[in-house]
Amino acid sequence: MTSFSRHLAELRAPDFDRLVTDRSIFVQPLGAVEQHGPHLPFNTDLLIADRVATAAVERVGDELDVWLLPPLAYTKSNEHAWSSGTIWLSATTLLAVLDDIGRCVAMTDARKLVFMNGHGGNSALVGVANREIRLSHGLMTFLAHPGVPPDQGGESPASELGMGIHGGTEETSLMLHLAPDLVDMSTAIRNVPEQLADNKHVRFGGTVGFGWLSNDFGPDGHIGDPTDATAESGAVLFEGAVEAFCEALAEIAEFDLPMTGSTP
Repeated sequence: MTSFSRHLAELRAPDFDRLVTDRSIFVQPLGAVEQHGPHLPFNTDLLIADRVATAAVERVGDELDVWLLPPLAYTKSNEHAWSSGTIWLSATTLLAVLDDIGRCVAMTDARKLVFMNGHGGNSALVGVANREIRLSHGLMTFLAHPGVPPDQGGESPASELGMGIHGGTEETSLMLHLAPDLVDMSTAIRNVPEQLADNKHVRFGGTVGFGWLSNDFGPDGHIGDPTDATAESGAVLFEGAVEAFCEALAEIAEFDLPMTGSTP
């Protein structure tokens, strides 16, 4: 093990200049501060993304030269803007913030920036940011998740009809494993949009997307079934997420683009 921290913010300037190279990979966790129904805390997405990123960097950071940036708590959560306590950035602001982060990373010797995104509402925007940063700053950019959101091609338990997208079984299980003191299972209730279940296209995870707010599907703001959640399932999910991200980082370390030498 190294004698220095893999948390970039804990380095001193001379150490940074000595340790960060063109092989280095920067990981930026992205969370959210938003309502998660009556049973989960506002920092659910933030905590999960940061814990997965931290555990992965602890495992493979030395081997792959990975550096962990401080998590970004406030992101694009305006589907929850109706709920007091949700703190969100506009799409324009978040794009600018991500671009600024990319610009700063590009001023170092590192050439790769990975966004570990714990909030599904950010995904489309981070995909746009990845290309903008690539064009403007020449970095190779990547988007990873602790688990692919069900409305973006990921899976959720059959009991949720494939639509456990927010505060459902798996997210609640992860929180029961990671921070059980922040979870109130006495208030957990099932809220699955069964009216969409028979749709082939227009549904969460279907081929036709639609704009939505979390309170379009009930006043509690979650979409899924947290009542089936367990800490034991959360432990399995967490280990799977960390292992998958470690594998992804290994591929990112080897990743190159055919014309990388011709920086835009």
